[in-house]
Amino acid sequence: MLTLDSISIRYERKEVVHNVSFSVKQGEVVSIIGPNGSGKSTILKAITGFISSHTGTITFEQKEIQQYTTKQIAQNICMLSQKNQAPNDMLVKDLVAYGRYPHKKWFERLNHEDQDIVHWSLEKTHLADYKDRMLASLSGGEAQRAWIAMALAQRPKLLLLDEPTTYLDIAHQHEVLELVRELNEDMGITVMMVLHDLNQASRYSNHLIVVQNGRKIMEGTPNQVMTSDMLRDVYNMEAEVVSMSKEEAPRIHLLNTIRQK
Repeated sequence: MLTLDSISIRYERKEVVHNVSFSVKQGEVVSIIGPNGSGKSTILKAITGFISSHTGTITFEQKEIQQYTTKQIAQNICMLSQKNQAPNDMLVKDLVAYGRYPHKKWFERLNHEDQDIVHWSLEKTHLADYKDRMLASLSGGEAQRAWIAMALAQRPKLLLLDEPTTYLDIAHQHEVLELVRELNEDMGITVMMVLHDLNQASRYSNHLIVVQNGRKIMEGTPNQVMTSDMLRDVYNMEAEVVSMSKEEAPRIHLLNTIRQK
């Protein structure tokens, strides 16, 4: 579905992503992990076409991303950032309705089909009872679900989530990631996430990509990637990795930071 081939990305004169290549299969949940400043979010932005790659190619459904119009990208790919912004007095149902506009002509009104999709998106994200509430009145987890409902109304083939659990308490983090898993399993939406919590990445992903200093270090299943050696080399942490079976996601217990000599 998606292939990055030898992607290098510059901000001004500094190269922040170096020769990164990987592929994402349809129906997968893929998480990019790595220390702060590794280029994880930059890679997601490049996939959407928001920033241009310095070298290399990004192919979505066998067509280079540069060949898509902005509207075509919006019809197929949706990206939610760490902290999304909308007017505080906007109603939940109005935010979700914005997901339909990439499929409409200029100034074209939403029709009954669009309204049905909006209602379905609210139901799917368990927000039907919140549709007439203002966004500012929602909790962090509820607000994140509202943005995911908007993405769902957009009907994307690929959903990009940049640190979707940031600023949320543990219960709401679990709630949001369970929703993402539900959308993937029930609807077949392909998901790419940037996650900092390693146990969340291990539990909710089919495939992991590890980046450090703008370079891909390794990739594979959670059992292949989550090793004591990787955590030592990439995160400078001593850790215990517990894996009961190949089918069960490994659990990571961070022990202590390795002192630099």
